[in-house]
Formats: sequence, C-alpha cells, structure tokens
Amino acid sequence: MARGRLITIEGIDGAGKTTLARALAEAIAARETAVELLREPGGVETSERIRALVKDPALAVSPRAEALLYAAARAQLVHERVEPLLDAGTCVLLDRYVDSSLAYQGAARGLGVEAVREINRFATGRLEPDRTLLLRISAADGRARQADRGELPDRLEQEHESFFAEIATAYDELAAAEPERIRVLDASATPARVLFDALEQIADLI
Repeated sequence: MARGRLITIEGIDGAGKTTLARALAEAIAARETAVELLREPGGVETSERIRALVKDPALAVSPRAEALLYAAARAQLVHERVEPLLDAGTCVLLDRYVDSSLAYQGAARGLGVEAVREINRFATGRLEPDRTLLLRISAADGRARQADRGELPDRLEQEHESFFAEIATAYDELAAAEPERIRVLDASATPARVLFDALEQIADLI
C-alpha cells in the first residue's frame, strides 16, 4: 500500500483556512481518495486540551511556553493520528502545522524561526508536508473577516495588527524559501476560486 500524503493549510487568522480545508476534504473524497481532515492544535484529546490552554484569553503564556505547548500538541497528534493515517495510505489534510509555529512564535514572538523549527523537528520526528497551501491575505483584511464572525477573540486573536503583519511577512519568506512545497493562493478570491486553485496545486498528489 502506498503511503498517504500530508497536505497542510496555512495563513494568518481570517485567511479562510478552515473553509478551504472542509471544501478540499469533500473534493478529495469525491475522487474516491481516502482523506482525513484534522486541525491544529487539536485533533486528539490531549491536543484539544492544550488548544484550550493556548487560546484562553484569561491566561498569561510566555512566548517560549507557547511554542512548547504548540509543539507538544503537534507531537501527540502526529503520533496518535497523522502517522497511522499516512501509513494506512490516507491523505491527511491539516488545518495548520509547523509553518504556523515558525511564523507565529518564531517570527512574530521573536523566538527565531530556526530555534522553533528545531523544537518541531523533535516533536514531529521530522515529518514534513508533501504540500503546503498558503492562503495569502493582508493583515487588515484578515482582521476584518474575524470581526465579521461575531465571535469573541481568543488569546492570540487579541494581538495587535502589527503582530499579524509580521506573521504575514514571515509566511511570505517561508514560501519564497520553499516554492516547491509551499504554494501561495489568493485568499481574497471567492471560496469557489480558492478551492479550484488549491486543487490545481495538489493535483499531482491526489
């Protein structure tokens, strides 16, 4: 049995990652390909509990603790779900993965991209995505979309706009460094167009 593919979806808050992930999972399943959609942090009970911690606006979490918590959640998800699914030949869609930590904690929190990369290499056993879809949108537009949801912002969503601008810049730098793996999509397009473009960028994998 051929090993499954790992496809990750990245972008700043409000870029439309979850919307694309759900639509992409349906489109891949329609092609009679086994697919599993998981989110980060989360996906398994231990990681979901960590998710509640890192997103709680009532908690003060230091940058290093934040990076380690995300890595711990990721380690458990990879061990418990991602690796077994890939071994079974399933296509795994991940709503966020290591690139999120590189951009958020490595760049925006100032911990250093390479330092955070090393933490996550240990956490994931060096598991790399076969393809990453980066939804590009301006920080201002991402914030506007968040406001339109009518939901109370979580701990990270409460950060100032310059924080998200730094994240967007970091994502662009990551994409420029790995153009074969990271494919950039225009997140300001309609959901149907974003899905179409995403399917084009992963056609060789599914």
